[in-house]
Amino acid sequence: MEVSLTGTRKYDCPFRLRGKPISNGEGWVLKVICGLYNHDLVETLIGHPYAGRLKPVEHALVVDMTKSFVKPSNILLTLKQNNEDNVTTIKQLYNARYTYKRSLRGSRTKLQQLMMLLERDNYIHWSRCHKYSEVVSDIFWTHPDSVKLLNAFNIVVLMDNTYKTNKYRLPLLEIVGVTSTGLTFSIAFVLLSTERENNFIWTLQRLKGLFFRGDVYPQVTVTDRDLGLINAINVVFPKATNILCRFHINKNVKAKCKVFVDSREAWDIVMNAWGAVVDCHKCDAYDEIVKGFESVCSSWPLFVDYVKKT
Repeated sequence: MEVSLTGTRKYDCPFRLRGKPISNGEGWVLKVICGLYNHDLVETLIGHPYAGRLKPVEHALVVDMTKSFVKPSNILLTLKQNNEDNVTTIKQLYNARYTYKRSLRGSRTKLQQLMMLLERDNYIHWSRCHKYSEVVSDIFWTHPDSVKLLNAFNIVVLMDNTYKTNKYRLPLLEIVGVTSTGLTFSIAFVLLSTERENNFIWTLQRLKGLFFRGDVYPQVTVTDRDLGLINAINVVFPKATNILCRFHINKNVKAKCKVFVDSREAWDIVMNAWGAVVDCHKCDAYDEIVKGFESVCSSWPLFVDYVKKT
């Protein structure tokens, strides 16, 4: 039998007990190894793993709420509302959820589980491996309903990477479409091993394969200033016009403003002048507004140079 070592977690208390079952009988024999305490006795067991163990009814509730995609914090709140004496911690709840999800996989790896779920739910998906190996490098998946929406609303496509959203630190590329009423919908998701042009070309080729007609492709793509992605778009969708995402532009300009503009009082003035440039809707007034922006920022030429060239 595996022997587990236990002890207090915070106080490094020297107090030790040794217990063993009575041979040919019921009960235990306890022997005090060290009877010294270096702290006062606690009045409750709050925070102790034993006291926070989930009861069978509570564990069933956690499983049901996990299946319904309820947030862990809300699950814990429900447990405590149902039982005022419940002292389960959020860490114990996460452990219970992990154990449940691990039981669903059985002997399958996480990647095998993902592939099984994609097959089971009839998702359209592709994957590829690193050269000369069986290690998966990129995975592309989409729902059949998303493919129908893409072919109905194919004019504008937005693409952006999210970072550090999973334990493997892989970038997740989200491809989003826009309907005729201005609503957005998810087209596809891609887990990429790297953000090189080759990975993006493979991804966009899979996206291109989702169109029902060979002469109807996106007319406008919206991205951040990821040169690898922009170059891939020019290769796979050469007729599409690529524009930079306004949110990312404003985010980067604001960050550079704080670097180059040394006066805190001038930040708002500079950003208001920049906002006037971005919000300009009249072509004949644009040049004049740009000159006004340059005049306001004349004391910070490096900032103006960044805005105009980058």
